[in-house]
Amino acid sequence: MLRGRRVSPGRVEEVAHHYELFDGVSPITELTMRQADGLRAQLAALGRPLPVYVGMRNWHPYLVDTLRSMHADGVRNAIGFITAAQHSYSSCQQYRENVAAARDALRNETAADVQVTYVDSWFDHPSFIAAHAAHVRVAQARLPQALQSRARLVCTAHSIPLSMAERSLYRDQLTRSARLVAEAAGIDDWALVYQSRSGRPEDPWLEPDICDYLRRERVAGLDAVVVCPVGFVSDHIEVLYDLDREAAQTASEIGLAFVRAEAVNDDPRFIDMMADVVMRTMDRYRGRALPIVPLPTAG
Repeated sequence: MLRGRRVSPGRVEEVAHHYELFDGVSPITELTMRQADGLRAQLAALGRPLPVYVGMRNWHPYLVDTLRSMHADGVRNAIGFITAAQHSYSSCQQYRENVAAARDALRNETAADVQVTYVDSWFDHPSFIAAHAAHVRVAQARLPQALQSRARLVCTAHSIPLSMAERSLYRDQLTRSARLVAEAAGIDDWALVYQSRSGRPEDPWLEPDICDYLRRERVAGLDAVVVCPVGFVSDHIEVLYDLDREAAQTASEIGLAFVRAEAVNDDPRFIDMMADVVMRTMDRYRGRALPIVPLPTAG
């Protein structure tokens, strides 16, 4: 994951410890495979039975290996679904570049190609929003009854460098996702914060950090929060550690009631959304052969 990145040895050790707390394995591969299985089943149920491939940037199955397998299976056209809802360079564009590089490698090996057409944006898709809202309501119900109506919805996303954010729609799309989730969950009081910063301290990144935000708002009188990882589609290490351990511990230390909603994971509503945007892409390109649906993931 760290190839070509300026990351201090201390930060590397810190993140390695995060993995150690969860038996050294991130759940992202298992969860992505479950999403792929759900998509495959849903497409078949809708009369569009398609094979589904998974390709990853940082772990097996690597994108180039996935494309190699697809080509060997006779695939020449594909629909690409990147498992990141809101657009920034690191969340979306970088993965398109990774796919392009994998295609270049395949062409060098075989003199052939797998064309990839990507689905449209889905950060505000009703089924994506509904999945988050349902999980928020479940989490909210775990609070003491007296606090449920007073709890603030705190939506989180991965922080990125401010210079990157200013060149993308990331903040705008996150804000819209968070607002729509709050509306769907029936919560008027909500905020968007960031987590998982990993850059150099001297570089400006998107703020506020969730732990700083919780401390500040507790002083201002906030007494309960429901945290929703709206910028993530699975409960992987950054969600499990940064929210369930670090943010939850901060909340405990300052006397703030804290519950965390699950990410969308393989919620049927999220799977329905995936199938919908895939089928819309197929319909948009009707007349072109697009028989396969790979899922490059953020892992």
